[in-house]
Amino acid sequence: MSQPTAPSSPSRGRVVVAVLAVLAAAVLAGVSPADAVQGELVRIMYVHVPAAWLAYLAFVVTLVGSVGYLVTRRFVFDRLAEASAEVGVYFTGLAIALGMIWAKPTWGVWWTWDARLTLTAIMFFVYLGYLALRRATAEPAVRARRAAVLGILGVVQIPLVHFSVVWWRTLHQPPTLIKPDKPSIEGTMLMALLAGIAAFTVVYGLLVARRMELARLEADLAAAEASLDRPVAGSAVTAPELGEAR
Repeated sequence: MSQPTAPSSPSRGRVVVAVLAVLAAAVLAGVSPADAVQGELVRIMYVHVPAAWLAYLAFVVTLVGSVGYLVTRRFVFDRLAEASAEVGVYFTGLAIALGMIWAKPTWGVWWTWDARLTLTAIMFFVYLGYLALRRATAEPAVRARRAAVLGILGVVQIPLVHFSVVWWRTLHQPPTLIKPDKPSIEGTMLMALLAGIAAFTVVYGLLVARRMELARLEADLAAAEASLDRPVAGSAVTAPELGEAR
C-alpha cells in the first residue's frame, strides 16, 4: 500500500516575493502622508482595506471552486473552494477586528449596527457555517456537493457588503477604490494602499496553495486508512473448543 507523501514546501522564490511585497507595502505605508482629518490613525487603512479585499477575492475563488466541482466532480476544485474559504474567513475576521480598532477613536464606539458592519459580520458567520458544514459531513462526495451549493449561494453577499455604503446611509465611509466614480484618495496614499493589496494577494496565494496541499494529504491519508484490512470485532472471538477434563 502506498503511503501519503510528505507535504511539499513552498518554493523559495514565491516566499521571497511574498516577503518583499510585504516589506515594500510596509515601507510605503510608513512614508505616506498622514490624513488631514484622522492623522496617523489612517494608517490602519493600509491593512484593513487589503484584508477586506482578500475576503472578497477568497470567497469569489470559493465560488469558482464550487462551480468547478459541480461541473467536473473533480476534488481538486473542492479543495480549492475549501482552502480559499478558510483563508477568506481569517481575513474577514482580521478586517472586522481592525475596523473595530479604527472605529473606537473615529466613531467613539467599538461596534455599531451599521449596514456595512452588520452585513460583513453576517458574511463572516455564513462562511464559518460553510466550514462547519464541511466538518459535519463525513462522505467526501456528499460533503463536496453540499459545500459547493453553499459556496455558490454565499457569494451574493459580496456586492451587498461592498455597495452597502452607497445604497444606504451609514457611518462607514464610502468606497475608496471600487465605486461608481473615480477613486478619491491622494496619489501617495493610493500607491501605498495598492501595494498593500498586492502584498496581501501574494500571501493569499501562498496560503491557499499550502492549504490545498494539506487537504490533498488528508484525503490520501483517509483513503489509505480506509483500505486497510482491519478485523471486525467478531472476528477476534473464537468459539471455545471442548477438551478432556483434567
